[in-house]
Amino acid sequence: MSDEQEGGGVVGIVLVSHSAQVAASVAELAQGLAGGGTAVPVAPAGGTEGGELGTSAELIAAAAADVDRGAGVAVLADLGSAVLTVKALLAEGDELPDNTRLVDAPFVEGAVAAVVTAATGADLAAVEAAAMEAYAYRKT
Repeated sequence: MSDEQEGGGVVGIVLVSHSAQVAASVAELAQGLAGGGTAVPVAPAGGTEGGELGTSAELIAAAAADVDRGAGVAVLADLGSAVLTVKALLAEGDELPDNTRLVDAPFVEGAVAAVVTAATGADLAAVEAAAMEAYAYRKT
């Protein structure tokens, strides 16, 4: 058992998209494919506070706090400024829970892999590795 797991909890997942609907739909898909349970806390952080397309540091920070169960938080972002916003929050150092990582993974496949892996009780490093491996998924 890892130190993260000894601290209790399961890895939380935050899905950052420029669209609230995309983030929520990918969260729903990932949880459904992981068995539909709520064992893994997954929070979408999409769009702006006003419901527009964009990225909100405040929504990301709130989502990360919401899913933090003491085993770390994996953050997957869709593209561009979403990635930059998460990087800025990590650089600030006090906006996100301790042991939060931006995971370099494809948004949909990585989210599914992250949630399925977290549901097994895996630690943050294993969740990150599973999501990153999704780059190698072939469709042909």
